[in-house]
Amino acid sequence: MRRVILALSVLFAGYTALVYALGDGAPPAAVAATPQVSQGAALWRDLNCQGCHQLYGLGGYMGPDLTNTARFRGPAYMKAFIKNGSSRMPNFHLSDTAIDQLTAFLTWVDATGLSLPPAKSVHWSGTYQISER
Repeated sequence: MRRVILALSVLFAGYTALVYALGDGAPPAAVAATPQVSQGAALWRDLNCQGCHQLYGLGGYMGPDLTNTARFRGPAYMKAFIKNGSSRMPNFHLSDTAIDQLTAFLTWVDATGLSLPPAKSVHWSGTYQISER
């Protein structure tokens, strides 16, 4: 029994050293949230955007994950959808200031994480296929 515990301890220590040596070792740099980002986050909560959309893979499934929308689509794309809505997303009739705040929040979210779903699970409409039919 002692040999098993000793062997497991050595394996654990070796694996820990390997992960430490091969990992980059540095957490992602913190991105400071401006007042505009904070106001955008408050709008995100007040409008219950997470009911349909995801951030970092958490939230609703009716709309797409918006974690990296700023990176892949850009601010003009985000502003157009927020301002006008779509067939599945309501037009909330937000002011330009509110749209800028939500765009700033989504740009901040993009800088703080990465969420790439598998391409086969993304439907042409931008939603996710949760199960195969």
